[in-house]
Amino acid sequence: MRCSAADDPVAYYLETVGCDRVTAEAVAAAAAAPAAAERDVATPPAAEQVAAASPAGMDIEAQWDALALQVAGCTACDLAAGRTRTVFGSGDRAADLLLIGEAPGHDEDQQGEPFVGRAGRLLNQMLAAIGLTRQQVLVINVIKCRPPRNRDPKPQEIAACRHFIDAQIAMVRPKVIGLLGRVASCAMLERDAPLSVLRHHWHEVRGIPAYVTYHPAFLLRSPQQKVEGWRDMLQIKARLAAAGGG
Repeated sequence: MRCSAADDPVAYYLETVGCDRVTAEAVAAAAAAPAAAERDVATPPAAEQVAAASPAGMDIEAQWDALALQVAGCTACDLAAGRTRTVFGSGDRAADLLLIGEAPGHDEDQQGEPFVGRAGRLLNQMLAAIGLTRQQVLVINVIKCRPPRNRDPKPQEIAACRHFIDAQIAMVRPKVIGLLGRVASCAMLERDAPLSVLRHHWHEVRGIPAYVTYHPAFLLRSPQQKVEGWRDMLQIKARLAAAGGG
């Protein structure tokens, strides 16, 4: 009998991965070892690393709403002409975990929300498997408008949105950042490298620990890699715990 996500989110995700409990426990133990070793490395608090991004005197909610209005009216690149809605981000504005994806797709463009559809449902399962919900994290993309035919965003489009992303990071001040997929990882780390090179290492984005993993859409196309995605999520979970978040 298949379990439900509500009964046991870890088991439910493992069923979608095709991974049994014994294998999962071995993966978890292997993932925890390097994470534990890295706890001795001091990580500067994000709040001390990131400058305030909005006018003095504005509370965080007002800052966030003001930035969202700026994004909604942005015409800094050609993508503005073809969008239905901008995709600002969703979730907890004071989240310990910030997830950054690549670009909005068709459903995101229509709804104005990141990670909807099948990829969004898989992301929800991945989060549930480490004890989190979408409401407990913040999810954004490296650009706020959908590229035509879901192509990869161009460097100039990423550059046009970067100050919005930096402002969101400054306001949220997460303890950990998860970078979902090659496009988001290369953009935020300012490196041109394959995902195989960027994974398995902790990086920094504006002084905040950042870990690279697969985009959920890729895992839907390559389900044999879901166990590796599980391993990455355990690294993120361990780092969050070490930082007192979760």
